[in-house]
Amino acid sequence: MKSLIIFALFVTTAVAVPIDSKDATVVTNELNNIGVGDYFYRYETSDGKIASEEGHLKNVGTEDEVLEVRGQYSYPGDNGVVYTITYVANEDGYKAEGAHIPRSLN
Repeated sequence: MKSLIIFALFVTTAVAVPIDSKDATVVTNELNNIGVGDYFYRYETSDGKIASEEGHLKNVGTEDEVLEVRGQYSYPGDNGVVYTITYVANEDGYKAEGAHIPRSLN
């Protein structure tokens, strides 16, 4: 039990130590894209950045065919807060949301 607590403290300390972005390495990298049709990617870096995105065609074979993209990314700020942005891009334009992004008053 003691070793589990010590290990947990070690992991917590390692995670809390800031990593300079220029020294960051890719921890996870997933890609599914054959060049046509749907695609997906996700990556995570050792400095805490995470991004993922997926895209697919809507209204395939019609005059209204459009690529719809959905994704999100997050990064740790200098203040220790992790900022997350989610977005959608489609026939209605690009729309991003995040707790730190002001909302329109319209």
